[in-house]
Amino acid sequence: MTKYTSEIFDVLRKGQFICSNSPDDDIQKLYKVLEDDETFEDLYEYFYQINYILEQGNEYFYFSRIENNADLDRKLEKAFNWIDILDFFKTFDSSFDVGFRFSPSDIVNQLKNNADLKTKLEQLKKIGVDKKSYSDRIKKIIEKLEKDNFITLENEISETYKVLTSLNYLKDIITTINIPEEIENEIPE
Repeated sequence: MTKYTSEIFDVLRKGQFICSNSPDDDIQKLYKVLEDDETFEDLYEYFYQINYILEQGNEYFYFSRIENNADLDRKLEKAFNWIDILDFFKTFDSSFDVGFRFSPSDIVNQLKNNADLKTKLEQLKKIGVDKKSYSDRIKKIIEKLEKDNFITLENEISETYKVLTSLNYLKDIITTINIPEEIENEIPE
C-alpha cells in the first residue's frame, strides 16, 4: 500500500477524478502515485475488496461500482445530459477539449451572434439550466462541469477555466454509444 491510499480514496469516493493536468499540486502528486503500474495493481485489489473498482482512463483515474438497473437508468440519463452540455461547448468552440481555456464572458459574448449556440442553450433548460440571463445560465452550466470535476477555475481574476483530462471520460462514453446503421436514419414517431 502507499501512504497516499486514504487521500486517493477521499478524492475518488466523492465521484471526482484524479487528472494528469490538474493545476492542484496534491492531485498531481496522487496522479503520479497511481501512474505506477505496481501501485495501481495493489490499490485496485485493495479498493476492490470494499466494492470500489479503480479505473484508469486517458490521463485520469476514477472509481466505478457494479450497478443495479435503477442506478444504470439514472446514470444513462445523466450521460445524455452531459452529451447535451458537451454539444453546447463544441458549438461554442469546436476546439473545446482537454486543456482548452475559456471564460464565461467568452461564451456570453458569442451568444449574442450565434443562433445555434442560443438554441443549444435553450435546450439545456430541460436539465435545470433555466435561469433568466445568459450570464446566469452559463454560470449554472460551469458549476455543473466544475462540481463533476471536468473543469477547474484556473485564474480567479480573469475568471478563466481549464478543461481537465477527465473530459476524456465523457468523450469515451459518447464514442461507446453505438447506433446500429439500420435505425440510424429512422425518424422517431
